[in-house]
Amino acid sequence: MLVDASIVSALRYEQAGVSVREELQRSHALILEHIASPGTWWTGAERVALVLESRNSLTCALCRDRKDALSPNAVSGEHDSLGSVAQNVVDVVHRIRTDPGRLSKDWFDSALAGGLTEEQYVELVGVVTITAGIDYFAKALGVPPAEVPAPRPGEPTRHRPAGAKLAGAWVRTVAAEDAVGPEEGLYGGQNLVPNIMKALSLVPDQVRALIGSSNAHYLEMDTMMDPQAKRDLDRMGVELVASRVSALNECFY
Repeated sequence: MLVDASIVSALRYEQAGVSVREELQRSHALILEHIASPGTWWTGAERVALVLESRNSLTCALCRDRKDALSPNAVSGEHDSLGSVAQNVVDVVHRIRTDPGRLSKDWFDSALAGGLTEEQYVELVGVVTITAGIDYFAKALGVPPAEVPAPRPGEPTRHRPAGAKLAGAWVRTVAAEDAVGPEEGLYGGQNLVPNIMKALSLVPDQVRALIGSSNAHYLEMDTMMDPQAKRDLDRMGVELVASRVSALNECFY
C-alpha cells in the first residue's frame, strides 16, 4: 500500500541514527493517516485533538499526583488541558494514557454518565492506545513524537455492528461467530480472537487498524498460538520477552 512520503518523514526516525525497518515505518505512517481521517464516531479533527490531548496528559500535574497516590480517587482537581477537548473527555483520555491499570467499572460508568457514548469510548480507547505505541517507539529511539497530519475532512460513518453483544466486558463486543455482513472477515477467519482485538470490535475499523499495524510488530494471528511458527526467537525467548515487557508495563494479563 502506498504511503504519503511526507507522513513517513514526519516520523523523524532518520534522526535516530539507526536503521528502522521499512515495514515499521509504513505501519506507523498508516496509523497516522488513520488517526487523521474521519472515524466511526469522531471526526478527523476530533481524533487529532484526542491524540494531542493524550500526549499533553504526560505533563499533567493532576495525572502525576493521582499516579503517585494510593488511589486516584484520593486526588481531586482539574487536568492541565489544551482546551480543544471537552473536560469530561479530557479526564477519560488522561486516565487511559497515564493510569490505565487502575480503571474501574464505576469509573467507566461515570464516563458514560458524563456524556460519552459506549461507541465513542471504544473509538477513543483505540485512537489513544494505538498512538501511544508509536510515541513509545519514538521515545525508545530518542526522537520526538511523530507529527500528526492535518485532519481530513468528512463525517463519521456511525456504523454500529449488528452482532455486538454484552459478553463479560464493560462494552459490547463482536464474537467471531457474530462477525457477519460488513464485519465478515474482521478477525481474518480466526475463531480464537485475542481480547485486545475483541475489546475494540464495537468499532470494527479500530480492529482493522490494530490488525493492520500489529502485523509489523507482532506475530500474525494465524501463527500467534503456533509454537512451531518460524521466528527469530524460539518459544522460550518469546515468552521471556513478553513476560518482562508485560511486567514493566503493569499489564493486566
